[in-house]
Amino acid sequence: MGIFSRARDILQANVNDLLDKAEDPAKTIRLVIMEMEETLVEVRASAARTIADQKETRRTIMKLEAAQTGWGEKAELALSKGREDLATAALMEKQKVGAMVEQMRGDTQVLDDELRSYEDDISKLEAKLREARTRQNALLSRLESAQNRARVRIMTKGQRVEEAFSRFEVMERRVDLAEGRAESYDLGPVVKTLEEEISELRTTDAVAAELAALKARMLTKEG
Repeated sequence: MGIFSRARDILQANVNDLLDKAEDPAKTIRLVIMEMEETLVEVRASAARTIADQKETRRTIMKLEAAQTGWGEKAELALSKGREDLATAALMEKQKVGAMVEQMRGDTQVLDDELRSYEDDISKLEAKLREARTRQNALLSRLESAQNRARVRIMTKGQRVEEAFSRFEVMERRVDLAEGRAESYDLGPVVKTLEEEISELRTTDAVAAELAALKARMLTKEG
């Protein structure tokens, strides 16, 4: 079932009130716009038919006016020939046609009034449609903003995020411990192993022997 039952309902409706009372404003505004568009198409179609009726009526009036003139000329011809009876009959036909012309002109006035009413309705419907589309854009913008805020809150305050940060903290603690163990080896005096001390003694003896040999060679050269 539609929101509106006729064009007048749309023209008298307050879009803001409709949305304020709606359980799903986004869905409601889509339905409002759809019905407004459909109604606008229907009103334009009715206006088009009225314009067509106007054109047809005016053509008919032109034909009747031509016929009216023709009967007047026939009456003059009959009277010029002494046929008053024929002249009278022609004038009677002219009056009948004249009555039809007046009736058709009245119909034209009705059609003119009807078309002005359609034009007014179309103008108001288009204004309502613009208003509804503006509200739709605003609603969609607000909806997108709300959804983005919700996603951000889920990302920053959700349980999964908290669990992830907790795991980060555990990993950071493990790295701290590993770095602490590495740095602990630099603390206090360096304790040499037995093998390292003996190796240093051997190196010292080798250097002392090489130094003595160098001195002996230099003394030999001087002597």
